[in-house]
Amino acid sequence: MGPYPTRGPDVSVWRNVGERTVYENRWLKVAMADVELPDGRHLDHTVIRLRPVAVAAVVNEADEVLLLWRHRFITDAWGWELPSGGTSEGEDPAAAAAREFEEETGWRPGPMQLLLAVDPMPGISTSHHRVYWSDRAERIGEPRDAFESARREWVPLKRVPELVARGEIRSASAVAALLMLHQQRIR
Repeated sequence: MGPYPTRGPDVSVWRNVGERTVYENRWLKVAMADVELPDGRHLDHTVIRLRPVAVAAVVNEADEVLLLWRHRFITDAWGWELPSGGTSEGEDPAAAAAREFEEETGWRPGPMQLLLAVDPMPGISTSHHRVYWSDRAERIGEPRDAFESARREWVPLKRVPELVARGEIRSASAVAALLMLHQQRIR
């Protein structure tokens, strides 16, 4: 399959011709966009603008990944997650991923490599997640942000498909990253 056209008469492009802010705080901005459809009609479309997110995964020599078991009050669900957090203005995303990993787990990761980049909700949000990974980490003590999770465990990568199927890994970026690491490392 070749590349798909991005311009021309056969391309269906929605165009944002302007937007107004409905709500804003330091974490997000909600806007209402005036969108022009390819046939010339207009519609209002909600847009949620968020800071980029950095996500960290560390896999040890035994092909185990360090995960957080936590409750999310918004969905009222428990699940395994990868450490993650917002990237500050001008902050290197790999450095942000390493920082979040250390703060949330008490382990300092080795050099971080980009694994993948995903946009979990591109139909409504600018949320962009960059997932980094390392093949080593050093225990430095208790996590600074221990309140972020009920526990932290090294979980075998071979269990990832089962955990995803059971709904125990629900975060879109964690599912994508962990299935990718499983595919690359487990034979």
